[in-house]
Amino acid sequence: MKAVIMAGGKGTRIAGMYPEIPKSMIPLCGKPVLEYQIETLRRHGIEDIILCIGHLGKIIEDYFGDGSLLCPKTNKPFGVNIRYIREDKPLGSGGALKAISNILSEDFLLINGDIVFDISFSRLINFHKTHNAIATILTHPNTHPYDSGVIVAKSNGLVTNWIHKEEQRKWYKNRVNAGIHVLSPVIFSLPYIKQIFEEQDVIDLDRDILGRLIQEEGLFAYDSPEYVKDMGTPQRLLEVTEDLKNGRISMKNLEVAQKAVFLDRDGTINKYVGFLRKPDEFELLPNVAEAIQRIHHCGYLVIVVTNQPVIARGEVTFEQLEIIHNKMETLLGQAGAFVDGIYFCPHHPDKGFSGEISELKIQCECRKPSPGMILAAAKDFHIDLSHSWMVGDNKSDIEAGMRAGCMTALLTGDTTKIGSGEYKNLLEFSAYLGC
Repeated sequence: MKAVIMAGGKGTRIAGMYPEIPKSMIPLCGKPVLEYQIETLRRHGIEDIILCIGHLGKIIEDYFGDGSLLCPKTNKPFGVNIRYIREDKPLGSGGALKAISNILSEDFLLINGDIVFDISFSRLINFHKTHNAIATILTHPNTHPYDSGVIVAKSNGLVTNWIHKEEQRKWYKNRVNAGIHVLSPVIFSLPYIKQIFEEQDVIDLDRDILGRLIQEEGLFAYDSPEYVKDMGTPQRLLEVTEDLKNGRISMKNLEVAQKAVFLDRDGTINKYVGFLRKPDEFELLPNVAEAIQRIHHCGYLVIVVTNQPVIARGEVTFEQLEIIHNKMETLLGQAGAFVDGIYFCPHHPDKGFSGEISELKIQCECRKPSPGMILAAAKDFHIDLSHSWMVGDNKSDIEAGMRAGCMTALLTGDTTKIGSGEYKNLLEFSAYLGC
C-alpha cells in the first residue's frame, strides 16, 4: 500500500519558532517530524511514499531525495521510494487528492504531515477492507475536543455526522479525526468529487471531500487509543518531545501488549445517586479528571466498565445512556482528560419490573462481578490483564477484577476505613501508581 503525506503546510501557529523550514521538517530530538513518519511507515512495511509539498518544499526534497539518500543522522539510506507532488500555490488540505487522482488505482493511506504517530496499520487497513469503506478515518479521544471537529458514528463505525468546532454542540463523544486516513480509489470516480476537482482550486479535505461521503454511507471511523498527536502549537510540540524521550509513543502501538486501569462509573467517576437515569443527575467527582490525566501519564489506558441494569428495567434507553456517557466525555474533555473506551452491561437477572425488556433479563457473563466486560476490552485493546487494575467502590468491582486476573483497588471514600488495597478516591489511587 502506498502512503501519501500532505507535507505542504506552512504551520501558521508555530511558524514563529521555525520560520525558515516547512512545518513537517520541525525537529524533534534532532530529527524532522517527517522523518519519524517515514521511519514508522517503513517499519510497518509501507515503503512507497508520495510527498505533497509546497511551502519551502525544496528543503524536503534536498533532505530525503528519492528515499535512497543517506540519512544525515544515521548515515544509512532512508529505505523507501519517494516521489513528489509539488504545489506551486496552496491548494488546501484536499489539494493533494486532486493532484494524485490520476496516479493511484488501489487503496492508499493519506496522512497529515504535522502529526507524530505509531499505530498498527494492519488493524486500520483490515477494518477499512472489512467494512468495504470508501474512506476510513482513524479517530481517537484527545485532551482538547472542544477545539476540534467531533465525529459522530454508529457502533459499527459508520459516520453519521461531522460537527465542526465552530458549530453548536452540547454533550458529545470525544471522537476526533487524528489525521490518518485510508481511501479507496473509488472516491475519485464519485460525480460530486469530480465536480469539486473541476470547479475548486482550493479544497478542504474534511468539509469538501470526507464530510460529503457521509451522505453516501461510505465514511467509517476506526477508533483507536494509539499514539497520534499533532505538533502544530509550541505547547503540543513540547508534549510530543517529552513523549518521545520517555518512550510513550511506541508503547501505545496496539501490537504491543497494553496495560489498563478499568474504572467503575457510579461512585468512582461520578457522584453516586442510586440508579442514574438522566444526564442532569451526572456530576463528576472532584479531581477525577486530574486522576485520569495522571493515570494516562503513567502509560495506562483508561477504560470504563459499568453495570447498567436500568436498560433491562426499561428505565433508560440505549440512546439515553449514550447521552449520559457523552456528558461524561464532554466534562472530562473540558478538563483536559479522556477515557479510551466505555463498556457497559445492559442486563439484569431479576424479573418483575414494570416496563422491563424481557430479552435483557438474563444471567450474563458481562455483569459485574463477572469479568466479561474486562475480558472484551482486553481482546479489543491487546491488554495484559496481569499488569492492569480494576478500580471501583463496590466489592463486585473487586471480584470482577480478580476473576479477570487484574490487580484491584477499592475506593472507600473515607480515609478512616482504608485497609490494604483500599484508597479514599481515584486521585489517591493515581498517586499510589506514582502518577
